[in-house]
Amino acid sequence: MSNPTTPRPVRVRFAPSPTGELHLGGLRTALFDYLWARHTGGAFILRIEDTDQKRYDAKSLESLMRGLRWLGLEWDEGPDVGGPHAPYIQTERAAFYQQHAQMLLDSGAAYRCYCTAERLTEMREEQRRTKQTTGYDRRCRHLSPAERAEREAAGMPSVVRLAVPTEGKTTFTDLIRGDITVDNRQLQDEVLLKSDGLPTYHLAAMVDDHLMEISHVLRGEEWLSTAPIHKLVVEAFGWELPVLVHLPVILDPSGKGKMSKRKKVVEGKEYLALVHEFISAGYLPDAMFNFLTNVGWNYDPMVEIFEREEAIERFDITQINPKAAALPYDKLDWLNGQYIRQITPAALKAQLTPILSKQLKISEAKLSADNRLDILVPQIQERLKRLDEAVEWIDWAFKSADEIVYDDPSLLLGRKLDAAQSIAVLEDGAAVLRTIEPFLPDNTQAAFRERATALGVSAGGYFGPFRAAISGKKVSPPLFESMQALGRDEVLRRVQRGVEELGKMG
Repeated sequence: MSNPTTPRPVRVRFAPSPTGELHLGGLRTALFDYLWARHTGGAFILRIEDTDQKRYDAKSLESLMRGLRWLGLEWDEGPDVGGPHAPYIQTERAAFYQQHAQMLLDSGAAYRCYCTAERLTEMREEQRRTKQTTGYDRRCRHLSPAERAEREAAGMPSVVRLAVPTEGKTTFTDLIRGDITVDNRQLQDEVLLKSDGLPTYHLAAMVDDHLMEISHVLRGEEWLSTAPIHKLVVEAFGWELPVLVHLPVILDPSGKGKMSKRKKVVEGKEYLALVHEFISAGYLPDAMFNFLTNVGWNYDPMVEIFEREEAIERFDITQINPKAAALPYDKLDWLNGQYIRQITPAALKAQLTPILSKQLKISEAKLSADNRLDILVPQIQERLKRLDEAVEWIDWAFKSADEIVYDDPSLLLGRKLDAAQSIAVLEDGAAVLRTIEPFLPDNTQAAFRERATALGVSAGGYFGPFRAAISGKKVSPPLFESMQALGRDEVLRRVQRGVEELGKMG
């Protein structure tokens, strides 16, 4: 299937530069690429633009590929899966760019520039001093053939620059923004090929998009200013420009600033920005898929949760909203909570294990085999919005009795009971706990309710001291399942700790 805006089969590419961790905005771009490719039956291509070798980071490449696959965005062609247009890493395609740069030189659409870094720095400083627009002054564009030959004979290093028209206008079309026209006098003779033989984005992306038969380019709004240059490069080769879609900027939750590439504090709350941070925090990929699909596009205003296949069926790039929008983190938390509740306790335990392993400093293998998690996970499933919140609910279960800290000893007091009465409740309950067989929640609860009635104490008043003694917290998972998770002996040790703590209150 093709788009009405081009007769070509749909082929889209996500082309990150591995110079840092994958940002949520980049993940949204990749998702829209993926949705459009799957909606049209086209191809989703991963291309690595690593020509900035000074900033290249192999770890960030691994991380971004891991982030894409975490979201379920499998590519049809790419560095690790191959394809008809391999290689898909730009530093392995240098010969293509050098060949095409020479084509532009031969046609007069580009020229060699021999200006040194020192000369360019002095030029910009002078421009700033005289309050001129900063930019290359085109000195080498006007060199005579003899002057060029002299520089070549001297072995002077050079870059290749695009010879931008100095008159007229350049118009390009953005699918969701319409025609945009720029006066050519505002454009610079951009570098296309650096002195080390590697291309800049302006050349490499255009060459690769043509050779890889890319039909649509989805990229961030920040690239709008470069589109006229890219239109001129493509025209210089006599090629057809892909359909351009510049995606709207994602704003932080305040709606006042662009979403940062680092954690940001807005109104006293810290917000994440990098994909690996969302993974570590325990957001589920299905929740993130649902959430990001609605950032800049909308599945249906009346539908909060939808399946991936439903999104693929409806997705239409012509309906992307070009206006920037604040990122509704609260909506993401709500969605994540909904998805957490939909999975089985066993699946939730599997998702929690690697996160809890880091938080509790217990190996994943030990946690996977630990029946305490099997008992407690179903009890906290309804309460979680993020997986990293689970530790606050259950960390006490993985401590020894001596490690439980009673920051607020008054929590050990039963409702409407003083310290002496609360001690009596704990000692009474301890005697009951020693006799219960089998040691299961229903049996323990029934026995405790019976004893509360016999002592003339409310159920809440009787249960409260045990909850605090066991966990050291005001709020914890249901009491009797917590007892089951700990086991009788550990419960009795913690009850004794509670009695001792209450004794200090006098």
